[in-house]
Amino acid sequence: MRQGTLRPEHAVGQQGEDLAHRYLQSQGYTVIERNWRSFSGLQEVDLVALDGGQIVFVEVKTRRHARDAAPERNIDTVKLAALRYCALQLEHYPKVDPRAIRCDFVGVVLEPKLQIEHQVDALNLWPRR
Repeated sequence: MRQGTLRPEHAVGQQGEDLAHRYLQSQGYTVIERNWRSFSGLQEVDLVALDGGQIVFVEVKTRRHARDAAPERNIDTVKLAALRYCALQLEHYPKVDPRAIRCDFVGVVLEPKLQIEHQVDALNLWPRR
């Protein structure tokens, strides 16, 4: 495989992230990072955005076709733990309370007709006691 060429499944994911980025901007969000990695480099947040003054982690899942499983089905406890870990990394930045970070979900279905579903505060990073 040539260097710089994405595998088909990664190309679909990249396309979904591009569409989600543009969609969020149209909704007034400011995307400040894409594919942000934790200090260890093992965990990743697809998009980091600002909604007003709030930091928002955005998990994007993309499906090529509507007949495929719903995009949100690929979010599991392992992914939630990774997102929590990334949020806790922000404790090292002044004036950032990781518990004030919310996590939105954007599902993108490409065919037969483009569908973008945005769920605000959909992924509860900090379970309530």
